[in-house]
Amino acid sequence: MGLRDGIEALGLVAESTRRFTDSVRLLSDAQVGGTTLIPPWTRGHVITHVARAADSYRRLLTGAIEGVEAPQYPSMQFRADQIEAGARRPVAELVADVLGASARFDEMLRALPEFAWRASVRMRPGELRAPAALPLIRVREIEVHHVDLAVGYRFGDIAPDTAVWIIDDILMELGRRAEIRPLHLKATDTGLSRGLGVDAPLISGTQVDLLAWLSGRTPGTGLVAEGTEAVPPAPYWI
Repeated sequence: MGLRDGIEALGLVAESTRRFTDSVRLLSDAQVGGTTLIPPWTRGHVITHVARAADSYRRLLTGAIEGVEAPQYPSMQFRADQIEAGARRPVAELVADVLGASARFDEMLRALPEFAWRASVRMRPGELRAPAALPLIRVREIEVHHVDLAVGYRFGDIAPDTAVWIIDDILMELGRRAEIRPLHLKATDTGLSRGLGVDAPLISGTQVDLLAWLSGRTPGTGLVAEGTEAVPPAPYWI
């Protein structure tokens, strides 16, 4: 994946960002404090995180330009403090923040020097990625967190091709970890089949239900695990 792929994927980022901010605009200021699919974060925490994550990608790109391995966040406490500081703002400020941070990321990636596209950046969980992968990682983040807002946007609203990419990206991250148990996923509606390791138990269901479970947002509703009465908890991926 190179410069052309990364630039073209920015269109997907813009669409995901538009849908996300359209949903946020429909909230009242009081609803910003409402619960999400990832407690204890409120909607304000999730929205602020989406904005600050865009800033964190710019740190990674700065490192690629300077030829150093820059951390995505200076520390986990810094990340938590930033999210907490912005979580209780009114809707208008939250929308402006997401749009502004997204625009700055878009502008920086489009202006990235050619040599920096060949660098590697280290994401917070530890994996090395190319700068060209950042737009699709951004899409994954916005789409999953859009669902997290619990405002009516569901995993089934994510474009099927994007959902496949998100599943593949989560599995790629899990595959880097020696402690992850073998896993085989099969979508009964799309034919998607993915596995980690050998002799893996089969977990089957619709692609939407598989994504919801794999991302840790459901306990496996609608899925069937071969050889067991209950679907096991999804492995923690981020």
